[in-house]
This record gives sequence, structure tokens and C-alpha cells, in this order.
Amino acid sequence: MDELAARLDALCAEQPFAVHWLLKDLATGAEIGRGADAVVPSASTRKVSIMMHALSRVNAGALSLSEPCTIEARMQQGVESGTYQYMTPGCVIPLRDALVNMIITSDNVCTQIVLERLDRDALNAWCRGIGMDGTTHRVNFPPPGLPWDHGLDAVASTTARDQALLLERMVRGATDAQEAAALGVTPELCRLGLDIMSWQRLRSLIPSLLPAKTRVANKTGTGPRGRMDVGVVYRGAAPRFILSYFSDQVPVAMPDGLPGQAVSNMLCGRMARAAWDALA
Repeated sequence: MDELAARLDALCAEQPFAVHWLLKDLATGAEIGRGADAVVPSASTRKVSIMMHALSRVNAGALSLSEPCTIEARMQQGVESGTYQYMTPGCVIPLRDALVNMIITSDNVCTQIVLERLDRDALNAWCRGIGMDGTTHRVNFPPPGLPWDHGLDAVASTTARDQALLLERMVRGATDAQEAAALGVTPELCRLGLDIMSWQRLRSLIPSLLPAKTRVANKTGTGPRGRMDVGVVYRGAAPRFILSYFSDQVPVAMPDGLPGQAVSNMLCGRMARAAWDALA
């Protein structure tokens, strides 16, 4: 792990932007990281905690996965991610499908549908209750046109450590009822959450350089300040490691003219591949 940490740090040191990350070896419990406790914009990585809190409300009987949800025109205004911004208003989908699209296409119409059925104070309390002390949900979705140097108070914020912790607790909860209960869910709901994440359509970060068909349960994020991805990488059916990656202060264009976001994407992919090769 020391050699891997040095390799990943060297990759980050090549860049003119900040990179905060944490990697957890699920076979040994060892972890390495860089700036993992720094509070940064969460972008859409926040949606993993939204999904799991919603599933805890399902488990409590307060919500139903079959509950019909209507796509309303008001929800489509100012939305910049996902596909339901283009769908005909009045379309009805079950809450389960809103959760799926919130994760796999990062759909912000569906995110609003889910968040309107939750209480934000309760969501933040749930995060604190499971140990995500650096995570704060502030708005249903960020306003369009945020400047590159916006403050943390304009968006949801988190840490690389918090996101890795949530994923680890989901992995443990998938096979242990007591661990699942600590999240307010069941092993079946933990497995559903991981399955939904494994259906991810946005594959340009953690999965991008891994062998084809590698199971990766991940959630990406895009914001004016950077690119993010958090995920569980599997070998076969077994969860092998967790990578939580947050770039910040990424320039619009690099010195060579390449888009900064594309360079951040590639860096994340290279880090995941280095971990894959080291943790064979």
C-alpha cells in the first residue's frame, strides 16, 4: 500500500489542481489517501446518501418504491443533467425508477422528485448518524451558472472520507443485517443500492481504464470546481476496493489547451487502474 500511495500521490502531483482521495482495500482494511478530510463540493456524489436515506424511509414504511411520481414541467427548469428534462410533462414513473435515474444518469428532475419526499434536516441528521460528519446537503439542485470559484455554502459539500465510509457501510450491510440496520435499511436494500450504482451509465472516471465488464458501483459528480467519483470496484462478484476521488479548482483549460475536466477524468481513471493492478 505504501508503494501504491506513492504512485497515486505522484499522479496527483503532476496536476495544477487539487485532488482529494481515499482508497480502501476491502480485503485487508488498509486505507491510504490524500486530503481525505478536506470539505469540498460534493456535486452529484451526494446522491448516494440521498438514495440510502430514501431507502431507510422505505424500510420504515414512510415511502414505497412503487409510489407513482409525476414528472412536472416546473422540475425541468434549469436542469442540466439527466434525461427527464426532455420528457413530456405528466409522465409517471415509480419512486424506484426515480432513484435509479437519479444515480445512473444523475438525473436532476428525478433528484427533485426524491428530495421532495424527504426532509433535508432529517437527511443531514441521517448522514451525521452514520459518521458522515463532513457532509451537508443544502439545496435540491445547484442553481445554473455558478461561478468557477463559488463558495461551499452554495452547494452540498462532503469529504472523500465520508463518501468512502458510506460505501464501506453499504458493502458490509449487504451481507450483515446488523450493519444494514445501522443505516436504517436491510441487507436487501443495501444490495439494491449497490446494484443501482453498478448500472451507472457515466463511465468516464473510475471505470474508464478497468478491464471491460468490471463491476463498478459508482456515482460520478460534475461541478464548476471539479470532477468527482466514488465507487466500489469488484473482482468478479467480490467487492475489492473503494476509491473516493474529488478534484477541485480544476481550470477550464490546461496549459496545453486540453479541457481541465477531461484531464481530471483521465486522472481518476489512471488512479483506479493503478489500484486495480496493485491489489490483484
